[in-house]
Amino acid sequence: MPRGPLSGKRTSLRRVIASATAAVNRFLDLLPIGHWVHRRIHRRLELPELTLWLREGVRGLDGLRIAFVSDVHAGSFLGEEDLTRVFERLQAASPDLVLFGGDLINTREREILLFRRPLACLRPRYGMFAVPGNHDHFFGPDIGLWQSFLQDNGVEVLMNRGCRIEHGGGSLWLCGVDDLTEGAPDLAAALVGRREREPAVLVSHHPDFFFEAAAVDVDLQLSGHTHGGQIRIGGWAPIHHSRFGYERGWFVENDCRLYVGRGVGVTVLPLRIDAPPEIPIVTLRCRAPNVASERTAKPEHAHV
Repeated sequence: MPRGPLSGKRTSLRRVIASATAAVNRFLDLLPIGHWVHRRIHRRLELPELTLWLREGVRGLDGLRIAFVSDVHAGSFLGEEDLTRVFERLQAASPDLVLFGGDLINTREREILLFRRPLACLRPRYGMFAVPGNHDHFFGPDIGLWQSFLQDNGVEVLMNRGCRIEHGGGSLWLCGVDDLTEGAPDLAAALVGRREREPAVLVSHHPDFFFEAAAVDVDLQLSGHTHGGQIRIGGWAPIHHSRFGYERGWFVENDCRLYVGRGVGVTVLPLRIDAPPEIPIVTLRCRAPNVASERTAKPEHAHV
């Protein structure tokens, strides 16, 4: 289990700090300038097209497009109309799967209700799936309302479980785990049902779970939580919420890949500096490139 001031199980001190920052966030949300600033940030929302080359021998999944939506933090500086515009833009990109990587809400349990109309804009061919983040757990008596709302609105919650996605004659094991800091992630349970050598995509809100995923031959882990630093000064992020430096972009361990998305929303301050919001779309490819080194080529911030 990761340890440290910004990752691992939340201590009593961190709970006090989280409640205090939530109060600041709610106050700033009352000021019109906060919404104005955040709308300007959202004009820079990126939908980067990424590629994941699957291991040799995998067939039938070529061209499957996976959109990853994380850290929306709805309710603070981001309302229903804003979410609807974002999801309409995502739908126009025609993803086959939409995966929600946690922290859909920010500081109030009822903020999940803001997703009803925006979710109706999304019609991915193979459905929508979600895992909870620390905010989804923390700001409510339990995860029940969050989970039931999503299920009632067409989003399947993969909390320590998985399902099979079939595409082009091949199959993918899609699975998710509970949040690392506020929940009880169980990767073994999430992989129950996976066939031998079947490609697997794991959704985990916290990127520091990557070491467990890499140890069991998961092909790709999608995570958020860090906001890409949210505020970066000279390329450095004072706060990035990962003990292991999984801040943003691609990382590789044991031929398993992790992509850490910068997320959609913000927390505390309605600011992003050198960390624009994003919804990455990962396209799976089954044929190895002609040049072997291309398969392991890694974008900025990738580590081996």
